[in-house]
Amino acid sequence: MPHQLHFSRPRHRLGFPVKVLGQPGLRSHDSRRWQNSPHLSVSLAYLRDIFAYLDRLDIRFYRMSGQLAPYLTHPTLTQFHRQLEECATELAAMGDLARQLRLRLTLHPGHYVQLSSPDPLRVQRSGRELAGAAALLDAMGLGPEAVIVVHVGGVYGDPERARERFVRHFARLPGHVQQRLVLENDDRRFSLQDTLWIHRRTGVRLVLDTLHHRCLDPAGLPLLDALERALATWPEEQRPKIHVSSSRTAARRVRRDGVERIQPPLPNQHSDFIDPFQMIDLLRGVQTRRLRPFDIMLEAKAKELALLRLREQLRHFTPTLAGLVQEGAATPPAVDSDSPPVSAHPVHPIHPDDQEVTP
Repeated sequence: MPHQLHFSRPRHRLGFPVKVLGQPGLRSHDSRRWQNSPHLSVSLAYLRDIFAYLDRLDIRFYRMSGQLAPYLTHPTLTQFHRQLEECATELAAMGDLARQLRLRLTLHPGHYVQLSSPDPLRVQRSGRELAGAAALLDAMGLGPEAVIVVHVGGVYGDPERARERFVRHFARLPGHVQQRLVLENDDRRFSLQDTLWIHRRTGVRLVLDTLHHRCLDPAGLPLLDALERALATWPEEQRPKIHVSSSRTAARRVRRDGVERIQPPLPNQHSDFIDPFQMIDLLRGVQTRRLRPFDIMLEAKAKELALLRLREQLRHFTPTLAGLVQEGAATPPAVDSDSPPVSAHPVHPIHPDDQEVTP
């Protein structure tokens, strides 16, 4: 049975995307090829197990796989087109379970969603993909905070015209799809200033990605100013979300012409874990400015292990901030002795005498 908590809602729920690393055997979706008849019903069974795992870890924010319903919108594999109707009861039950667990859910379709494209067929395919994602969230009975995150898309030789095409194509989407979409700034093409330009013409809510903003900020907008502007695009009754990651610092091993070379990391790549001092500075800045509550999707290669480590580090370095990101402040939830282990790679307490062992 899920454990019951009675603490107040934290100001910033921490979440992670899709893949679970800490417990072997937990799958995010049915990844079988179409020849093996994958189905949404299998994905939902996997998702129920993930929900139970998240509850044991007191994680209340999760990005679901964009492939929960395999081949749902594939133009020729019509046998997959009615999965939402076939799983209507199961989807409603999963939505009820998410509400019971106070679990915020989101989706983030892949790069193939391109509302800025000049190709009508690609835009049409993007619209079908977004409509399918919105219908899935609607079938779960989830509220307006269950959003679908998209990027502007490609430049196609002219960024200004690409922005204009996004606005036109967004306006043609059905209303219930528009209400699910949120727009994220990226690290190479469209900055927060571009997404604000689109917001002013469409009303679409914005998600600030902090690493992308550091990589692409032609206006020189300080991070907290950028955050304040992105949060202001959300209605007062809805809780915004942002994306936080740390830039990779580890060297890359690149093999070329049969020779392995060491290359420096790319600044837009995610690190395995989150820099705790970066998060501490962010939370302190948010407190100083008295910004509204918002949730934080952590984009780190170590997935939920990075989230657990960050919570632990906040408790260690700044106990006064720990309660901002977890119910019950500094105390993690107890796990029944009969429950399976919550992590195959336990997050060990920080000790001042610990020394790193170099292989």
